[in-house]
Amino acid sequence: MEKSPPGVPVVIMKGVMKTAAKKESFNYRLWKYDGAPGELIPLLQSAQEHFGYIPRRAITYISGVTAIPESDIFGVITFYSQFRLQPMGKFVVRACAGTACHVSGAKAIIDTIEDELEVEVGDTSEDGLFTFLTVACIGCCSLAPVIMVNDDTHGRLTPASLRKILKEYRRKGKKIAESAVGAS
Repeated sequence: MEKSPPGVPVVIMKGVMKTAAKKESFNYRLWKYDGAPGELIPLLQSAQEHFGYIPRRAITYISGVTAIPESDIFGVITFYSQFRLQPMGKFVVRACAGTACHVSGAKAIIDTIEDELEVEVGDTSEDGLFTFLTVACIGCCSLAPVIMVNDDTHGRLTPASLRKILKEYRRKGKKIAESAVGAS
């Protein structure tokens, strides 16, 4: 039988015991907060790990516990690019904007992604399937221009080949959604 740390509940799912340590980490970190300076960023990181982004209710809760004004917390969140104020999509599309990709047509690739997914850099599509980000370098310069969708790398892209790739991910997303509805 798996043991959990003291004070952390155990969750039984389909006959498998799992500790709820991850789910409890955000509340536990807030409970441990003792007013020490420099704790805001770890609290925000914990909230983002717990929720997948930092929802408004977490900002309000952190403000109440730390006595840091919500506007100051929001300022920290928007200053650091590691923090998100909205959930990430099922598929995270990262377009390389590094030198090799830039000279190989990254601008056309970025424009195509924005047009095809109807999002701007840093946004999530309305259907929640795609989040679009640009990165300084993916590290596959010989395949320029390059994108990554989650952990899959796609290179030597043209706007036409990119459209086909994105349509395939859209189909995968719809199948996942349909199977989730069918399972419930």
